[in-house]
Amino acid sequence: MVEQVAVIGAGSFGTSLANVLADKGLQVDLYARREELVREINEQHTNRHYLPEVSIHPGVRASANLSDVLKGKKWVLIVTPSSAFRETLRAMRPHLDPEASVAHGTKGFDLETGQRMTQVMEDELPELDKSRFAVVSGPSHAEEVSQRIPTTVVVASRRQSTAEGFQDLLMTSYLRVYTNPDVIGTEVGGTLKNIIALGVGMCDGLGFGDNAKAALMTRGLTEISRLGVHLGASHLTFGGLSGVGDLIATCTSKHSRNWRAGYALGQGKPLDEVLEQMGMVVEGVRATKAAYQIAGEQGIDMPITKAIYHVLFEGLSPKAAVEELMTRRKVHEMEEVAEAVSLKWDLP
Repeated sequence: MVEQVAVIGAGSFGTSLANVLADKGLQVDLYARREELVREINEQHTNRHYLPEVSIHPGVRASANLSDVLKGKKWVLIVTPSSAFRETLRAMRPHLDPEASVAHGTKGFDLETGQRMTQVMEDELPELDKSRFAVVSGPSHAEEVSQRIPTTVVVASRRQSTAEGFQDLLMTSYLRVYTNPDVIGTEVGGTLKNIIALGVGMCDGLGFGDNAKAALMTRGLTEISRLGVHLGASHLTFGGLSGVGDLIATCTSKHSRNWRAGYALGQGKPLDEVLEQMGMVVEGVRATKAAYQIAGEQGIDMPITKAIYHVLFEGLSPKAAVEELMTRRKVHEMEEVAEAVSLKWDLP
């Protein structure tokens, strides 16, 4: 079993993963940018801004020095916002062990390039073996992981031994870890579900009922799968933890930042005010912009993403966005399936 692990990013999920690892008796070095947060974690064993009322394991040692955190580490977990991901990798590069295995838990796209996070890793860490990269995803609200509430996640990697290594690293009696070879699908599912959660929150903020929520989640999953398969994912992945599993958790939980942001938007609050009041990153906003751009460039039909983009960035009201979706052209429920298997009616 690994004795030392580096966790880069002391937000809610990074801190909760550090707690999981320390619970197993590992020495965990946690990187935090702000010195005041480093002192709080090391001296008070709390991270009140991100995980109020959670006690941080004394085996977690925080530092604002990347060199100290990464020195000699063979296993590294990166959990930073997508907006800081590339910059963080560049800062890490001189200090990484060339034999390190690196997994990320960031659910987003690189906005400038449209790349998934492992593609950014391949760009920024060229010295490392790409088969040592992995992604951790699934329905895993940090608040619940930190309280040792049973949770399941999936680790995806191009190499089976890499995925299984992180599986062994993270598995506990309350955190069950599965593996998957589909890196693309795992990343796409974890990213796009945040867009749908924004939309579900808007529906709830407008006072709509369960029918609307169920419809938006179901059709949202269709969009997620459509873009993912186009990018090279397996459609089977979207029926798993990083697909429908994460979608359910993010669209229905009180812990979901994206749902809460969407709810406020549905009540008529402007985006700038919502983001300021949240005080934390709402990845669905950036994901919407990136997915809208990718869908346009690739010619992928993503009407829900398009409608939410218009609400976030073009001033369309949430109510008008719902009307736009409800009155769009008539389609077959399973267009891709119908085309693939020549699905026909028994009678005209």
